[in-house]
Amino acid sequence: MDNITNEQAAELTLFRDSVRRFFAAEVVPHIPAWRQAGMVAREAWLRAGAAGLLCASMPAEFGGGGGDFRHEAILIEELAAIGFGDFAISLHNAIIAPYLLHYGTEAQKRRWLPRMAQGEMIAAIAMTEPDAGSDLQGIRTTARRVGDGYVINGQKTFISNGQLADLVIVAAKTRADAGAKGISLLAVETAGAHGFRRGRNLEKIGKHAQDTSELFFDDVVVPAENLLGGEPDRGFVQLMQQLPQERLVIAVGAVAAMEAAVTETIAHAKTRRAFGKSLFEFQNTRFVLAEAKTTAEVARAFLEECITRLLAGTLDVATAAMAKYWTTEMQGKVIDACLQIFGGYGYMAEYPIAHRFTDARVQRIYGGSNEIMKELIARSL
Repeated sequence: MDNITNEQAAELTLFRDSVRRFFAAEVVPHIPAWRQAGMVAREAWLRAGAAGLLCASMPAEFGGGGGDFRHEAILIEELAAIGFGDFAISLHNAIIAPYLLHYGTEAQKRRWLPRMAQGEMIAAIAMTEPDAGSDLQGIRTTARRVGDGYVINGQKTFISNGQLADLVIVAAKTRADAGAKGISLLAVETAGAHGFRRGRNLEKIGKHAQDTSELFFDDVVVPAENLLGGEPDRGFVQLMQQLPQERLVIAVGAVAAMEAAVTETIAHAKTRRAFGKSLFEFQNTRFVLAEAKTTAEVARAFLEECITRLLAGTLDVATAAMAKYWTTEMQGKVIDACLQIFGGYGYMAEYPIAHRFTDARVQRIYGGSNEIMKELIARSL
């Protein structure tokens, strides 16, 4: 990244070291149990909060770490290094917390961000519905103003952190006949929320420890002060303004997963033997890994440029879409090629490459499908 001082570089290195130590001690030993349970234990969120890993880029005055997106990128990269993007810290930190910081009232920020930073409040954002995914204008969930509050009715699906969430930012129609102009974001504190119900913890082909749920809202009443920013019908604009960073979060994970897969596969190819020599001695293996390494390096260079532009406030929608689309496509291609080198072992769930393979598939879908990314890019041409 450009324009980084020696002091900043040293601070980021220390942060990465602390993150790496935390994950080695507090996450890696529990991964099999969490995958079996279908979610990361709540205690891990509390420990992450105590270690200063939650809301790392939020201002210190709201309980955060006072960092920036580079700190969030380190967290994503180190989770990718251990093959465990299931721990949805990036969603909590780099997607949901910024909504509160940028659009929340002073009272909202002081009410929720410190508890999120401590791990006492796990956050989720509820946009997707059974009949509305990338097309957010098509959501049917409503929030009707009644007296001093709003009454929310609707259903959401594929909600990450859904089983654990204490705070859910809900996209709902406050003006049903106004299309995108009638969408608002409302915060629902799930504890004691009458009419709020969690459905199944959905079974997925990957990310088995990331709880992904259906959520139901049946006449859920929230006070008017839970309307994000205090003004109705601003939700679609808020969502659109934050989506470039969300897409960059996905790109960071894609590049880091590629890099980790290539490193692991090189090590395997140099130790695994066939026909009297290592796999790495076969020209095809070397050529596949040469291509994979090159792709990962090019992706890293583009990603670093995008991060620099995000920090400077110049990352536009089309470039963020390019980053999300291309890096996730390459993630799938590179990891597939790496798995092939592992042979039958690559298909075994005990090997990290197998989890990287299944975990990668959703990257081309969430945060706006890659087909939508191409449409956004095309509109800028």
